[in-house]
Amino acid sequence: MRITRIHIAAGVMTGLLLTGAAWAADQPMSQTPYAHGDDAKLPSGVIGVSLQIGAERIGDPSVLYVGMVHPEGPAHQAGLRHGDEIMTVDGTAVSGKSYAQVVRMIRGEPGTVVKLGVRGEGAAREVAITRIAGDKLPKDPTGSYGSAK
Repeated sequence: MRITRIHIAAGVMTGLLLTGAAWAADQPMSQTPYAHGDDAKLPSGVIGVSLQIGAERIGDPSVLYVGMVHPEGPAHQAGLRHGDEIMTVDGTAVSGKSYAQVVRMIRGEPGTVVKLGVRGEGAAREVAITRIAGDKLPKDPTGSYGSAK
């Protein structure tokens, strides 16, 4: 999926609403400031990405795509890139699922593997990523785990 200005605008608008959720999605539990209820029970295994929601045009179905990839994380090592559309997690389609549901599907115990079906600039592909403990990923000076590069 090629990121266009409309994707970026939709992503920014959605990002403003979901900034806390996107940041919290890949944080270890001890660093998640917004954790409560079921969120506090999320496993600590992460893959080193933040997710964003976008659409081609207003009214189009939204898609979930990779917003940032930590340069030292397992997602980067597996070939996941900024702009890749997440289509499946462990063979289950993400279409129709909430952002929080997808985060719960991706997170898991450190050392376990999650398989993501993604569509990027080329074709659809599946990547297997071994989760690591969130505290194993160093943050950049801004407190972020990834970059859009």
